[in-house]
Amino acid sequence: MLLVGISVFFILEKFVHWRHCHVPTSTEHPHPFAYMNLVGDSLHNFIDGLVIGVTYLVSIPLGMATTVVIILHEIPQELGDFGVLIHGGFKKKKALMLNFMTALTAVIGTVAGLVLGSSAESISLLVLPFTAGGFIYIASSDLIPELHKECKAKRSLLQLIGLVAGMLVMAAFVGME
Repeated sequence: MLLVGISVFFILEKFVHWRHCHVPTSTEHPHPFAYMNLVGDSLHNFIDGLVIGVTYLVSIPLGMATTVVIILHEIPQELGDFGVLIHGGFKKKKALMLNFMTALTAVIGTVAGLVLGSSAESISLLVLPFTAGGFIYIASSDLIPELHKECKAKRSLLQLIGLVAGMLVMAAFVGME
């Protein structure tokens, strides 16, 4: 399932594209990338919720750790999504409402994870490695190459410290179990 997760995320990134639009962005004509962002964020949040639900079924400490990590990840991501929607032509009020609606898919995902996980014990054996595969793909294809663009030793050291700090936080959460 880990390899399936890597493959699915590769396929999504490689073959799912939005179309280029020649009409200027306006409140009457939001650009297609803003709608693609809404669809992608809804799916992303649903999967986050699914993972949260399933990890609580594995253990309460693991569920708590997963919830905290996802919340820490979601705060800056949702701010970025809001910026994408504004840039795409939505008014602030509508962008906030749509962003909130996509966030609710995490709740739906959590409920689905709890329901599916309690009726099919092996779901965590599928969902967790699949999600890990997705995260490995994103890190290896998008995040780490961005880190390699920095050549200054001091900034590279800060990146390494951040990477190790993230690993230590995750190890501490796993150690709570």
